[in-house]
Amino acid sequence: MANHLDLEEQEQLDELKHFWKQYGNAVTWLLIVVLGAVAAWNGYQYWQRSQASQAAAMFDEVIKVAGAGDAEKADRAFSDMRDRFSSNTYTSQAGLIIAKTLYESGKLDSAKSTLKWVAEKSSDQGYATIAKLRMSALLMDEKAFDDALKALDGVSGEQFAGLAADRRGDIFMAQNKKAEAKAEYVKAYKAMDARTEYRRLVEVKLNAMGFNPAADEVAK
Repeated sequence: MANHLDLEEQEQLDELKHFWKQYGNAVTWLLIVVLGAVAAWNGYQYWQRSQASQAAAMFDEVIKVAGAGDAEKADRAFSDMRDRFSSNTYTSQAGLIIAKTLYESGKLDSAKSTLKWVAEKSSDQGYATIAKLRMSALLMDEKAFDDALKALDGVSGEQFAGLAADRRGDIFMAQNKKAEAKAEYVKAYKAMDARTEYRRLVEVKLNAMGFNPAADEVAK
């Protein structure tokens, strides 16, 4: 009986040796690849958390500087943050805040440059769209109407459609193009939720032009 078990164990051992001789290298490399991938993933997750933490700390610093009203220092702080964490959403948010600080300090070119960066480089489509809307407002103030309209060409997303149409209406009104302005205001009115306060503002603009969009909806 003992000899029989010894023979079975020997056969199993021989089979294992044969298997390892034939496939051992492949199994070893497969384990190395799998374990390496796990280690790389864990390392990447740690790096992501570290980057987010550092970006959040820099964001807080940028906000403090902007709140103090020091536009030049705020601009430098944002440039540093942009160089280190260009793809982080904190950076896009900081850019919108810094652009406002620069604008209020009379640094219009720097404000537009910052908004342009957010519009083109932000990894968050929402922040990029807000930057485009604000850029169009600055250009409209400068009476660069064609550029202001062009800035709105890249606005996307249903939640921003009404705001973009309203801004186009304002630009056309500034050019005394009332028919075009009315058409855009009507688009804005229809695109916005009936419960939003902003829709009421658009309605006031249309009322001032002698058009009642609420009555038009009832008639339909």
